[in-house]
Amino acid sequence: MIEQNAFVLHSRPYRENQQLVDLLTEQDGKVTALVYVGQSKRSIKKGLIQPFLPLRLTLKGQGNVKHITQIDSIAKSYSLIKHSLFSSFYINELLIRLLTEQISCQHLFSQYQTTLTALAQGEEIAPQLRLFELALLEELGLSFDFSPVFEHDVNYFHYIAEQGFVPVYGSFPKNSAQCFDKTHLQAIAQRGSLYQSSLPGNSLPENKVTEEVSYTFKLLMRQVINQLLGNKPLNSRKLFANKAYS
Repeated sequence: MIEQNAFVLHSRPYRENQQLVDLLTEQDGKVTALVYVGQSKRSIKKGLIQPFLPLRLTLKGQGNVKHITQIDSIAKSYSLIKHSLFSSFYINELLIRLLTEQISCQHLFSQYQTTLTALAQGEEIAPQLRLFELALLEELGLSFDFSPVFEHDVNYFHYIAEQGFVPVYGSFPKNSAQCFDKTHLQAIAQRGSLYQSSLPGNSLPENKVTEEVSYTFKLLMRQVINQLLGNKPLNSRKLFANKAYS
């Protein structure tokens, strides 16, 4: 039995007076667990099985499905509204769909908390999602190698799975959604300058540069994540309507 911090990613009823819960835990990564919540509508455990509430719990068992034997809240639930809430459901669904069960991911757990904190504080949504997606890809062993965008004297690059960034020679295919601007990719690689108001050697208006870099980053991450998800799209993306952060 291990006592550790955790968050509920998703829960659903399972047999009488039980719930099956997907957790992100500090020590064991993503875990599926059963919890007995009792018959009362005012059950304390039932009230604790909710997303975005920091928990301290104890898991028991050695199989694929653990049992939650003790559970308590250790802080107030993150205050998330509107698109910040939708974005938090989005990162939860990413973790459920892409993480392998019971593999420790302490850095990602920390980034998850950082992202929820930023969203609850009203920080700009798109940069927070991009940084979380980068942390998730790194956890999956799919971190980007940006060195080609600094080494090749071309203006545009494709991103190809298992090959990385491939330079585009010749004329630029304007209708290609999978062709990325070199200066935008360099800004993404540097992270710290990702959302600064200007980029070296770019004559576009400052706010236009920032918007275009952000848009390029979103398209890049969406391409990579969609390849990982296969043919089953994320339900949480439907919540955004016209606010397509993900």
